[in-house]
Amino acid sequence: MNAKMNVKEEIMENTLALQLSHATELAAMAAARAAGFGNKKGADGAAVAAMRQFFNQVDFNGRVVIGEGERDEAPMLYIGEKLGTGKGQAVDIAVDPLENTNATAVLGSRAIAVLAASEKGGLFHAPDMYMNKLIVGPEAVGQVSLDDPVKKTLRIVAKSLDREVRDLVVVVLDRDRHEELIADIRQAGARVKLIPDGDLLPGISVAMRGSGIHAVMGIGAAPEGVMSAAGLRCLKGEMQARFWPKNKEEETRLKKMGGDSKRIYRTEDLASGKEIVFCATGVTDGDILKGVRFFGGGARTQSLMMNNVSHKIRFTDTTHVFDKKQIEYRL
Repeated sequence: MNAKMNVKEEIMENTLALQLSHATELAAMAAARAAGFGNKKGADGAAVAAMRQFFNQVDFNGRVVIGEGERDEAPMLYIGEKLGTGKGQAVDIAVDPLENTNATAVLGSRAIAVLAASEKGGLFHAPDMYMNKLIVGPEAVGQVSLDDPVKKTLRIVAKSLDREVRDLVVVVLDRDRHEELIADIRQAGARVKLIPDGDLLPGISVAMRGSGIHAVMGIGAAPEGVMSAAGLRCLKGEMQARFWPKNKEEETRLKKMGGDSKRIYRTEDLASGKEIVFCATGVTDGDILKGVRFFGGGARTQSLMMNNVSHKIRFTDTTHVFDKKQIEYRL
């Protein structure tokens, strides 16, 4: 049985996961070429085009379940879009070809190309709205609740990590809506790391030792929440979330898509797949991933690849050669 499982793990890592990592690499390089010019839409469009072109050459039957929205025609990877040649394995994909577009426009930090994939039905079809999130690492799994007071939650997290509350760092998006939350965290004795955009990778970081991040709290985008949940399934962390519709229209759309604004969704609700793959490639430098570094005739990328079958975490540094003659001449 162990031998069979090992073979299954290797096949998963060497086929689907590897191909998905190629997609995020290409998207990251395309976005990085357009970074720093103040045009976030242009960078996003370049990432989308590169990812779509690659996917449509791969033998699989892909379907976007989290993308840019439900549209009949769109320049983005939209919800319901078919990817791949249509041959082979049926795969649901949650994708953000360029997460943190604002950072890309100004060469800020933590921009990534990211996706999660699973068998059909393995990822929650989340609408493009907000959700209130609580993310903790493996040590605190099963001990916290989204409805608990902040002070109680932080005490539990600190105890699970065998440290004091004052040693904790909690990531929160820098938004006016979080004024009370930020005050509660600081009053409880923990430190707050405010970020301007992009809470997906910090959410993953919570479950990685040595990241310096011990929890993520607050209201952020729901699609990114599902991708965070997929990554946490691979890392055995925990996410709890409740959808936060801003108006009746969003509430109606949520119900239409099978969601409930009163329910607390957990990691396994948002990413229920038996086989989940998570891939991310840095566009600009961040806490976990380095951004794309161009040189004469090529580029270097750094990617994170993991799955929930083997629970292996792979950081890969890849050199991409665009002009082979130029590289050989330099060598």
